[in-house]
Amino acid sequence: MALYTIADLHLACAVDKPMDIFGGKWQNYMEKIKKHWNAIITPEDTVVIGGDLSWGISFAQSKADFDYLHALPGKKILLKGNHDLWWNTVKKMTEFCTQNGYDDVSFLHNNCYVYDDVAICGTRGWFFEEDFQESHDEKIFRRELLRLETSLKAGRDSGAKELYCFLHYPPIYANFRCGEIIDLMKKYGVTRCIYGHLHSDSLRWAVTGPHEGIEFILVSGDYLDFTPVLLKK
Repeated sequence: MALYTIADLHLACAVDKPMDIFGGKWQNYMEKIKKHWNAIITPEDTVVIGGDLSWGISFAQSKADFDYLHALPGKKILLKGNHDLWWNTVKKMTEFCTQNGYDDVSFLHNNCYVYDDVAICGTRGWFFEEDFQESHDEKIFRRELLRLETSLKAGRDSGAKELYCFLHYPPIYANFRCGEIIDLMKKYGVTRCIYGHLHSDSLRWAVTGPHEGIEFILVSGDYLDFTPVLLKK
């Protein structure tokens, strides 16, 4: 039994969305995911998927991708990414999974999960590519902060010894630093921040390793050659 993670699978079983524009690593990437996943993940393991699971824009379009995911071993905890347009309320997503027999899928949204002595917390986060250009953007960001704190509070209250924070967007990147998110992680004693979103040339500016008392880990699919990374046995 072990805890793994990976982000940005960008499954496209039912839609035409070529990914090779992001480089050669994306050629036959869905075959790579299946091969590498099956080589290391067992039914007893848990895999946190840090956003951008499917290119489908609805449950109907993403169903084939969920079928693909369900066929892979292990329990899956899903986090929302910027391209997960199929994402809905937890109630509707849970009903979708129940109706289709996806009993191995859970959603990280205003909550936390406990694996051994680790609390799995997180939310989508905020993108570094743009500043607040409209009040709408700031409202979304403030909502993300509330969701993150709700999740971190649940993690703290769980009694777990460690808190891992999963984000889709990097909270620190090149000369960008999202102080509000980093301050929240420090407030609740997060030991690891795991994030994705970065691809191709943007990988060169990724921040990894210890910073400000937190270990930052990048897990976007192409960065990992589509192989889930071990976090805890």
